Amino acid sequence: MINKELWDKCVKFHGHECPGLAIGYRASLYVQDLLNINFSEDEEVICISENDACGIDAIQVITGCTAGKGNFIFHITGKHAYSFYDRKSGKSVRVVLKKFNSEMSREELFDYIHNSKIEDLFDVKDTVLELPENASIYENITCDSCGEETAEPFITVKDGKSLCLDCLDNKI
Repeated sequence: MINKELWDKCVKFHGHECPGLAIGYRASLYVQDLLNINFSEDEEVICISENDACGIDAIQVITGCTAGKGNFIFHITGKHAYSFYDRKSGKSVRVVLKKFNSEMSREELFDYIHNSKIEDLFDVKDTVLELPENASIYENITCDSCGEETAEPFITVKDGKSLCLDCLDNKI
């Protein structure tokens, strides 16, 4: 059931094996089947994660949705829920981890996540968040106070000076 090479790649990226990583691993493979998608080289697949837990590392490794490319987005609700969008087909899906026996040991939970039928782990729902636009690339502007380059949307003009958020809040 586990693709050892892919799992090891996820573990290497994350730093250790854990049930949380296994959640993202199983969710990613499930979504690839549901949407008939592969690794996203650019922004053709989008993931909106409702948490910032361990599973997101497996999602990045397996799906190619990454924060740096702008196709991995956080919408923190504290849920193990992930919405995926395929720009090419227009299809989307939200997978939500089902409730499980919280009295399991860490090892039992790890085995449960890896070995359960995928339908027993996740509910499949319609997405509720709108598909985001492609990632934006902004011009850098030099803060008149600290001299550091800052992306244009994070500059505020105050009293005729271009200020980064830190200088605007007097943090630097």
